[in-house]
Order: sequence, then C-alpha cells, then structure tokens
Amino acid sequence: MKEGIHPEYKKAQVICSCGNSFETRSTLDEIKTEICSECHPFYTGKAKMVDTEGRVERFRKKYGLSSDEDSEK
Repeated sequence: MKEGIHPEYKKAQVICSCGNSFETRSTLDEIKTEICSECHPFYTGKAKMVDTEGRVERFRKKYGLSSDEDSEK
C-alpha cells in the first residue's frame, strides 16, 4: 500500500437515537444512526404491522382475512 493516501482507521462511537451506543472501527470519529439492533423490530421480536395508506386493510379485505387469522401465521 502507498503511504499517506489512506484515511486513518480508528475507533468510532456509534450512537443510536434510542440511546444505545457501542464502539466499532471507522474512518469517522462518531456515527449517528436512527435504528440499531437494540431497537429494530426484527431483532427485538416486537414487530408490528404498519398500515401504509390502507394497504394492509385492502390486502385483508381482498383475501378475506381478519386480524386474528393474520397474527396466527
């Protein structure tokens, strides 16, 4: 590798909007993020169905599903 052309790779603090923080390595000193593994619904198991512009409701109506049937699957 050539000398003097690569950025410094150092320890960086990652800060999430939920308040969680951890340390990693990066060319940046600090990284701010909106979502992390502590607050993401996939990792926490608290996934919820977000109805965007009635799309979920239209899907349920089209296939004759109720909210009880959908949560069992």
